[in-house]
Parts: sequence; structure tokens; C-alpha cells
Amino acid sequence: MRRAVVSVAANIVEGQVRNTNKSFLQFLNIANGSLVEVEYYLELSNELSYLKEAEFKIIDQQRLLVGNLLNGLVRSLRNKS
Repeated sequence: MRRAVVSVAANIVEGQVRNTNKSFLQFLNIANGSLVEVEYYLELSNELSYLKEAEFKIIDQQRLLVGNLLNGLVRSLRNKS
């Protein structure tokens, strides 16, 4: 899960330094894939009772927030194209 979380941020940063919006969007799509991976690991951790329900809810809310921000950035870049 840690690797997937770090991958979300790393892909956003790496894409941001690219010269084109097309390239940036590609990295944002990869970041979104990593975020979906985080979602899977969170659900699995919850089902296996590795997390308390309250912890799961807090982390999942943060995941949703990051997903909304990421999707907004993607929409914004696509509208500029």
C-alpha cells in the first residue's frame, strides 16, 4: 500500500515536469491507476480487519479527496487541449 501511495505522488510530480500536456496526462492516468490500487489495498485491509472501521473511513475519505483533485486536474488539462 505504501508503494502505491508513493507512486501516486511520484507520477504527478514526474508528469508535471514534462513538456506537454499530453505527457502530463499520461502520468496523471498512471497516478490514477495507483490510486485505484490503494483503494483495493484499503478494502482488503478492512475486510481482513487490519484496520479499525474508523481508521478505514478516515483514510478512505483522504483517498476520495485525492481522487477528486486528480480528476479535476485531468479535466482541466483536457479542456485546455
